[in-house]
Amino acid sequence: MHGLINKAIQCFVLDTYGCEAWREIAQSAALPVMQFEAMLIYEDALTEQVLDGSARFLDKPRADVLEDIGTYLASHPNVEALRRLLRFGGAHFVEFLYSLDDLHDRARLAVDDLDLPRLTLVRHTENHYSLLCAAAFPGWGHVLVGILRVMADDYGALACLEHCGTNGQTETIDIMLVQTSYARGRAFVLGQQPVLDENNV
Repeated sequence: MHGLINKAIQCFVLDTYGCEAWREIAQSAALPVMQFEAMLIYEDALTEQVLDGSARFLDKPRADVLEDIGTYLASHPNVEALRRLLRFGGAHFVEFLYSLDDLHDRARLAVDDLDLPRLTLVRHTENHYSLLCAAAFPGWGHVLVGILRVMADDYGALACLEHCGTNGQTETIDIMLVQTSYARGRAFVLGQQPVLDENNV
């Protein structure tokens, strides 16, 4: 597993529950390291240990922990850059959904050894979609549910999301759009306008 993934789990615990929580999880999971390096590659078994240890410590099903990680990745101020990157996917939520097909390749352009799931959006009707998530490591679909919930709110859309299980190495997320403009979306600008210093005008 790429170190960026393990580092994201570590940061989720630290930013949400604090240093003591991470220390206890690392010790209970018998991790060989206390800090993950973002650009190293780790055995998948180590990621399994971290997730299982987090689920035990938080007394939550592993699927719920994974969804919480997805929510964190798309909403926490410490990872605002990721939220901004996701917003580049489109002007509204449906455009964003279609942009997910390219997420795997776009991530590889930035980090060539980062192997994110391959995503395929299937349109059933104007308001009903399925997102297929193909990955060797199980659980990515739950992370995506957390991300999609946040992004729907970010765009001001009202959507019902459900993880529909796994077939082989492919997880399916059911997406029902109730209303695309349900509420005012969160502000998003590509850059800030320069501010003039009145003393120099």
